[in-house]
Amino acid sequence: MGGSGQRTATLHMSNERVIKKYANRRLYDASQSRHVTLDDIRKMIIAGERIKVIEDKTNEDITRLILLQVIADQEQFGRPIFSTSFLEALIRFYGNSLQGFLSAYLEKSVETFMRQQEAVHAQLARMMTTGPLGAMTELTRQNLELWARMQESMLAAFAPPRETSNDKKDEDKTV
Repeated sequence: MGGSGQRTATLHMSNERVIKKYANRRLYDASQSRHVTLDDIRKMIIAGERIKVIEDKTNEDITRLILLQVIADQEQFGRPIFSTSFLEALIRFYGNSLQGFLSAYLEKSVETFMRQQEAVHAQLARMMTTGPLGAMTELTRQNLELWARMQESMLAAFAPPRETSNDKKDEDKTV
């Protein structure tokens, strides 16, 4: 499990925006030559950017720590996602034999949720470009095709088997 995560991180290394964290606890984005806040990092993530946060003195990758701080800020000052009981359950899984399983399960669940959300957005965008009438027309066309295929299958199932030219030749040989 750890190997595939490393491969994924390596593939995206060139796309990452490197942020340095200095001893004074300030975050600095060298690509934009400016200090950034946790909220700026949140906005980068929402925009789809990948970031990597490095401790200036040690060169240690502290990205997870910073992302956890962003989440903690959202949970405290924004609209929380996690209930108290969910957080308690999560804490109980640390060190548990199922910790790895839970981690993989949550990651796949969030990925699936995001793919479904993208599909819904794409469908809504198609409906907006073709208009409600266009969307209904397309749905009707798909339903009619499905109905036609179903009718063909039903007719084929109930129709007597047709004689093929090979069957006829076989009959002629037996007579």
